Amino acid sequence: MSNRRHVTPSVASNSNSSHVANRSVPLFKRLLFPTAPASFDLPPLLLNPLVSPEFNAELYDFIALALRAFVQPWWTKITRYDKEFLPIITNILTHVFRTLEDRLLKAHQRGDLAELVFQDIPVIITQHYRDFRLARSKLNSSYAAGGALSIPALFHASQSHMAVKPGGEIDLDYVRFLVDHILKTCLPREDWDPETERVIVREIIVKIVAQDILGKITQPWFIEKMILDQLMNIPSTKPKVTTPHSNGFSTHTLLVFVLTLIQSISGVCLALVHAYRQLIVTMKEVNQHSGITEASLTPPPPEPPISASHSPSVTVAIDPLLVTQTQTDHSALPLEPSISFSSVDPSSSGVPSSSSSEANYETITDFPHDYATYIVVMLAEIFTTNSRYAGNTIMSTIGMATSQGVAGKWLDKFLPYLLTRTLSTSLMQTMTRTAKRTLFPNGYPAPPPIDPTLEEQAETRRKLVEFFDDNALAPLLLGPSPSDTISMALQPLETRECNVHLFMLLLDRILGVLMPELFDGT
Repeated sequence: MSNRRHVTPSVASNSNSSHVANRSVPLFKRLLFPTAPASFDLPPLLLNPLVSPEFNAELYDFIALALRAFVQPWWTKITRYDKEFLPIITNILTHVFRTLEDRLLKAHQRGDLAELVFQDIPVIITQHYRDFRLARSKLNSSYAAGGALSIPALFHASQSHMAVKPGGEIDLDYVRFLVDHILKTCLPREDWDPETERVIVREIIVKIVAQDILGKITQPWFIEKMILDQLMNIPSTKPKVTTPHSNGFSTHTLLVFVLTLIQSISGVCLALVHAYRQLIVTMKEVNQHSGITEASLTPPPPEPPISASHSPSVTVAIDPLLVTQTQTDHSALPLEPSISFSSVDPSSSGVPSSSSSEANYETITDFPHDYATYIVVMLAEIFTTNSRYAGNTIMSTIGMATSQGVAGKWLDKFLPYLLTRTLSTSLMQTMTRTAKRTLFPNGYPAPPPIDPTLEEQAETRRKLVEFFDDNALAPLLLGPSPSDTISMALQPLETRECNVHLFMLLLDRILGVLMPELFDGT
């Protein structure tokens, strides 16, 4: 009995100490690296040397939480003792992360990423607005079978997509094909050949993309809420109104007024000096960044020179804002500026190819891109400025200033520089940490959020529509009734079936930049 009394506490203390030691090991090390010692260094998920160990740990923690939430529950029902499956999936995801990172960096060095953000996306959004307004103008006409067809049906007829069904549903086989190609491109052969692993990873990604992400972001109330949240984050610049304590005139009041005036003038002067210095520094950094990019992209002169028949087609309209056609005459309204994506292989169907893009770096660098023009055209279409004299004059002036001369050339350098500064590792780390806290607030998936009621959706829209009513400068661009203009600008985003087309086109274009061979048939 005495031996038992001494043995039992020792066994309990050993089990407790091992349990405490096990709890001190982070979750991602216990799940993703079960056989590795606790003190080993994590293999980098991303190969960029600027990625900090903290960001690497955040990514591993996010992967571990996702696998524990979505894979481990059903995998433990199949086998409770296998601990190699989650590390295998982590290895597959590591290859995917590194391949996408490499392709993203190469696309940024080629300038394709800047063209995606400042050219392709504005063009797609502009075309979405024009097709929606064209479909709405055909309601209750012979084009709509005497009013039998709805706006989503008319929109689908003018902007059909093989991945979107007429009712606005996404074809999951199309998404599976995209994910299969991504996995085939990213994974080594030993990880691609096992069909079971590949199908499991593919179905997890398809569910997240097609059902969870696209099912949420295509909802009109979600888009309006995101826009309102971004507008609410803009700091207010309204001056503070101070009420004097007394209405009588005195020497003290005059002295306070003079000192306050001097302080205000000195503050404005200091702000102007700081802005001037910051502008000089920014211009130097932009020029240096542009010089490095052009030097890295410009190859030695080709011999023999490229003939005219093999040169890429790059056409930019100089003044795209002088279009005065009505919305009903959509057939006569071209999408301005009229362009074809740079680095187009003449033998293909118009999709950028990886082989032709390497041969045309010099041409891409030499021609102006007019990045700001596409943004101006998009804003003009969204807010229908061509229907108001003041708005059309302002947007036309801005368009001519940004598409010609020194300002346009400098913006072509500044916008890619701004994109480089925005896409930083600190931003990605913050986004990963925010997504982890949102999806897994207590270490496990949060309960699915309840969609807002119709009253709450109407209240969100009302706040968004009336957001600019108190702005004194809004009537110059939005007309005498800014709320009516904002309401019209939101209508093309308030039909889920049409939004599905928009986001699928954006997804296709993003994958076309990262993986041009996907749309090149190679």
